[in-house]
Amino acid sequence: MADQGALTTLRESLRDIADPIRAKSSQRFFKTDAGQYGEGDVFLGISVPEVRSFVRDTDVLNEAEVLTLVRSDFHEERMLGLYALVRRFERGDASTRQHVFDLYLANTRWINNWDLVDTTAPNIVGEWLLDHDRAILCRLAASKVLWERRIAVLATLTFIRRRQFSDTLQLVTRLLHDPHDLMHKACGWMLREIGKRDLAGLRSFLARHAAQMPRTMLRYAIERLGAEERNAWLQRRS
Repeated sequence: MADQGALTTLRESLRDIADPIRAKSSQRFFKTDAGQYGEGDVFLGISVPEVRSFVRDTDVLNEAEVLTLVRSDFHEERMLGLYALVRRFERGDASTRQHVFDLYLANTRWINNWDLVDTTAPNIVGEWLLDHDRAILCRLAASKVLWERRIAVLATLTFIRRRQFSDTLQLVTRLLHDPHDLMHKACGWMLREIGKRDLAGLRSFLARHAAQMPRTMLRYAIERLGAEERNAWLQRRS
């Protein structure tokens, strides 16, 4: 049983280092104004390294308390709660890992900005799916929720690191006409990661799809190529 004051103490510690100036800057950076992708998000003003420094302190929290963090109104508390889930996943047995995977997907409502997705989806969703049915990725990619689509794509970074590219290519093909710039960036980033390991495979994908790829996606995908080749692909897009 966790100390009933542990969560309160942890939250107070976060507030002790909160920086209102950083908070205002973060709210601009993460597009929290009306109509923007992070609309309504609230920041304490704490850096990522500072948040990470508290992850071990979450070991004494029970699951309900971790979920209190995950569902917080404050961005950094949600981040800490998600990092706590990553830690429990990494340290857990198969049963624990499945439970954390299920918890993660049951709480995507609160995984609602790109930094929260990018630093946790590969570590939980991607790692679990290495050895399990990956059909959930197609369902996530078909979601109306931007962040669930991004979870699907970012989860495949784990596969890419193991030279498994087919899931990423399938999802990117499916998302070529996604309406959101953040998905264009995510897909282009994953293509670039494939290119680091299989340049011929990237070029083959581009040969089939460059003409209809969103410009941002294409630019991200070809970022590491030489200037002459980048220009050639961009001209094909034009």
